[in-house]
This record gives sequence, C-alpha cells and structure tokens, in this order.
Amino acid sequence: MLNRNKHGESGITLIASNCEIAGDLHFSDQMQISGIVKGNIYAQAGSKAQLTIGHKGLVHGEIRVPNVIVNGKVYGDIHSDNHIELAAKAEIYGDIYYKLVEMVKGSRVDGKMVYRPEGRDDVAKPKSTKALEKPEKEQTVASVSAVKSKRA
Repeated sequence: MLNRNKHGESGITLIASNCEIAGDLHFSDQMQISGIVKGNIYAQAGSKAQLTIGHKGLVHGEIRVPNVIVNGKVYGDIHSDNHIELAAKAEIYGDIYYKLVEMVKGSRVDGKMVYRPEGRDDVAKPKSTKALEKPEKEQTVASVSAVKSKRA
C-alpha cells in the first residue's frame, strides 16, 4: 500500500516536463507523463490503472495499461484491455490493441488498430525476448565455424 494514504485514496505518479526516464515502469492507480519515457510502461490487466500522456509527453516503448489517454506522442504499441482515448494532439507510431477506443478529430495513428474483445489475457504480459535470441544449437554451430575459420 505504498501509493495510498491513511484514507485509502489512490496516488498519482507524475513525470514532469523537465524529466526523462530510461527504463521500464510498472505502476498501479494513475500515472501522468508530461516528460519523456524511454522504456515500456505496465499496469496490472483488469485493474483501474490509468495512464495519461500530456501534449508534451513522449513515450518510446510499449504500453500495456488498462486505461490510456494520449495527447502526446507514442513510438510503440499500445495494449489496453479496457479504454483508450486519443485526444486532438495524439500521435501514435505503432499498433493499438483495444476493447474500447475514442478518437478526437486531429489525432493520428500510424499503425494498425486491432479490436480485442473481453476475456483476452495477453494485455499485461510483456513480449518474450526469446524470439530475438538464437537457438542454442545455432549459437554452437556459429562458434565452431568461427574457430575453424581462425585456424585456417
């Protein structure tokens, strides 16, 4: 209960316009970004967590949050199991996976918009990095080939 005071009120995490964060963020309750985040942003699927990206806000990374309001720029995919609102200055350069979406005149999306009905449990799971790694057998073969070429 780090984000709650004595009265049980939820907390708001603020990343101000003069702030830049590099790394993944995990939060509950509410987060407001007016600065720059270079990393992925996560909140528990099915929760009431809300991320708000202000008109000066910039995110370079994947977002997996149930409720998202964007009025800034996002370079990465957005996954929401509840609601996404794209305000007039929103610019998304990535795919949007949503259950419910609102788009205001002036918002831009350079990517796919994919409807995800209720019951999908893939929203809060980060992408696996195994697809980027070589299988163990391929690594061994590559190492042996490199050793043979040095001997010749």
